Amino acid sequence: MSSNDEEEKKKAAEAILEMLKEAGVSTENLEEKKHAFWDTQPMPHGEQSELPEGPIVPNKKPEELRAEPYNMPSGFEWSTLDIMDLEQREELYTLLANNYVEDDDALFRFDYSKEFLVWALTPPGYSSDLLLGVRASSSKKLVAFISAIPANVKVRSTSRLDVVEINFLCVHKKLRCKRLAPVLIKEITRRVNQTGVFQAVYTAGVVLPVPVASARYYHRSLNPKKLVRVGFSRLHPRMTMARMQKIYKVADQPKHALIEMTEDHVDGVHALLSNYLESKFQLHVNFTKEEVAHWLLPRSSVINTYVIVDEDDKSKVTDMVSFYHLPSTILGRDETLYAAYSYYNVATSMSLEDLMRDALILANSTGSDVFNALNLMENETFLEPLKFGKGDGNLQYYVYNWSCPSMKPSDVGIVLL
Repeated sequence: MSSNDEEEKKKAAEAILEMLKEAGVSTENLEEKKHAFWDTQPMPHGEQSELPEGPIVPNKKPEELRAEPYNMPSGFEWSTLDIMDLEQREELYTLLANNYVEDDDALFRFDYSKEFLVWALTPPGYSSDLLLGVRASSSKKLVAFISAIPANVKVRSTSRLDVVEINFLCVHKKLRCKRLAPVLIKEITRRVNQTGVFQAVYTAGVVLPVPVASARYYHRSLNPKKLVRVGFSRLHPRMTMARMQKIYKVADQPKHALIEMTEDHVDGVHALLSNYLESKFQLHVNFTKEEVAHWLLPRSSVINTYVIVDEDDKSKVTDMVSFYHLPSTILGRDETLYAAYSYYNVATSMSLEDLMRDALILANSTGSDVFNALNLMENETFLEPLKFGKGDGNLQYYVYNWSCPSMKPSDVGIVLL
């Protein structure tokens, strides 16, 4: 490794540590911190941090892989989930709605809609075998879940790497003393390995060994009165509600001729997005046209995508903007916080700032209370001008069983739901 590579790696690592400190995360002796489970996993830590780019544990032959599922604690059993079955979908929705991610102050909990879960868990090539649940043996109640869906990614100098994206790791609150999560992770890893895939990409709000990048959430108020009332935002001294509403008011109509994406735009969006990701970022998905159609074609209250088409060549898409909808239950209130999240955006006929200004208008028209964005990709260029406020939450990016130098948020071109 050259001295320049070492210096780049050191700077990126220092930037991650600095971001964690700003967020109030203790970084003291971070490298020496013990993780009973994660220290046993093929992730870079200690001397392994100096490994060359590539797999930490070599790929195994089929005959070397464990054939039998891992044993569950007494009273529990494995259960694959058919997300297309209405009853099973309802079971997963209920588990997540009552037990999944909350903010640190326990004011809000993600409320993934059933339509969102179908979108998130059924991309091209998905397998129900990798939608893995745990049930109580006696009642058959779904009490834990983890998912893996297929993707192909670029990771720094490796242009094509088959991975799974891991998501929705959730254990019922009353069972967290049972240490089900490590068994879930080991079993989903075993099942993924059986398909010939040995790497995974995932995100977490906590610091585990060892993030490849760390990003920060930013929030743009669209309905400040509601956000203050429910405790998401606060009214600063010498700021009146009337003035706050005026500051965050957006126009009624977009400035540019954005139209909703349709099947006719899939080829154009695929070409635009693929070229953008490949030319700009160190970590990104290599989308197929089928994946572009799945992830970006609009679905009511799930995903909105808008495009601008070249006037002279209708098959060419010059700009695209997209955001997905992830509401949160306001705990202790019979009320919902409606949030739009920035997804994939490419601007060529205007600045990204101008494109995202229109995105705020479009999101507001869907009834969103707040527009959230990570400081990934080129998002830093519009966050301050468009009045985004820095959030409390960091999101760590991980690549399982893969060693590579850490990277800046602006090197990351992948958004996980």
